[in-house]
Amino acid sequence: MQKNRRGFAVAAASVAILSSLIGAAEAAGALAVGTCGAYGYGFDYRNEADARAAAMRRCTGANCKIVGVVHRGCAAMAIDAKNPCGSFGWAINSHLGKAENISMRRCYDFGGRECVVRAWACDEKG
Repeated sequence: MQKNRRGFAVAAASVAILSSLIGAAEAAGALAVGTCGAYGYGFDYRNEADARAAAMRRCTGANCKIVGVVHRGCAAMAIDAKNPCGSFGWAINSHLGKAENISMRRCYDFGGRECVVRAWACDEKG
C-alpha cells in the first residue's frame, strides 16, 4: 500500500512537471505598433493567433498592425521622446536587453533624436 501511494505521488508530480513544460513550449506572443507611439502586446498565449488578437485589441492608436511574433523571447518598442509621432523602432529577441538595444538603434536609424524604450514585454521562457 505504501509503495502504491509513493508511486501515485511520483506519477502525479511527473504529470504536473510535464504539463508545465508543455505550456512553456507553446508560449506565444505578438507585438503590434501604430502611429504616434501606439502599441499593443499579447504574451504567454497558447497559440500565435490568440497572441496576435490580444496585441491588436490592446493597440489603441491608429493604423495598428502586427510587426512580429514572439516564441519564448522578448519584444521592445522605442519612440522619439521629443516627437512620438515621428521615428520609432521595434525588435524581438531572446534577451530583453538585446531587444531594447535593437529597438533604440532602429529608432535612431529612422531619424529619432531622443529615443527611449516605450514598451517591452517577455513571454514565458520555461
